[in-house]
Amino acid sequence: VIVVWVGTNNHENTAEEVAGGIEAIVRLINTQQPQAKVIVLGLLPRGEKPNPLRQKNAKVNHLLKASLPKMPNVQLLDVDAGFVHSDGTISYHDMFDFLHLTGGGYAKICKPLHELIMQLLEETPEEKRAALA
Repeated sequence: VIVVWVGTNNHENTAEEVAGGIEAIVRLINTQQPQAKVIVLGLLPRGEKPNPLRQKNAKVNHLLKASLPKMPNVQLLDVDAGFVHSDGTISYHDMFDFLHLTGGGYAKICKPLHELIMQLLEETPEEKRAALA
């Protein structure tokens, strides 16, 4: 299992360029390690309040939701649920500077990631063969 979590620091690129870069990484992994299961983590929202960078990250995630299912052995894990409150703000308890995660913020990411990794590792040999076919 290979986990890919990149893109948020490419804030000077367009959403299409960021998504394209992530797709290129996944294609390279598929070429170099075709047996690997790939998990791509979606980009997190950023900034205390709604802002253009947050909108761009959401657009990257939308583009990835459309493109990654067409690739073999790849799953997009949406990990941004719960970070943005009903008033549009992000808590410093999750992201101390509204970009970098706190321990509690990482826990919100790692729990679903761990569950998915365990699910992928527990597949039967038949499921693995079918997925690679």
